[in-house]
Amino acid sequence: MKTAAKTAAKTVTEPAILSLFQAFADGYRVQIIELLRDQELCACDIAKHLGITQSKLSFHLKTLREAGLIDGNQEGRWIYYRLNLQQFVVLEQYIAEFRRYSPILPARICPD
Repeated sequence: MKTAAKTAAKTVTEPAILSLFQAFADGYRVQIIELLRDQELCACDIAKHLGITQSKLSFHLKTLREAGLIDGNQEGRWIYYRLNLQQFVVLEQYIAEFRRYSPILPARICPD
């Protein structure tokens, strides 16, 4: 049985969690996250690694920023991007709740 606190917490986090999963739903965005795993990179370097135009990259970076997965730091005319590890902790905690609170039920046999 769900408690009111658990239900309220899920309602509050759903839009934030949804945007995280949407950010991971594109191959380019996953590649960007992988590139930023080891180091901060400027947009020009990310575009070069992916072989895409600046405008296409801009769309994907915006989605990742809005989900809170990356941060940008402007230096001169370039913006350097890095992972926002706190947001990965939020995602990790959300997924971990499935292990703690979701019972593993035996399969039901459906009537013929």
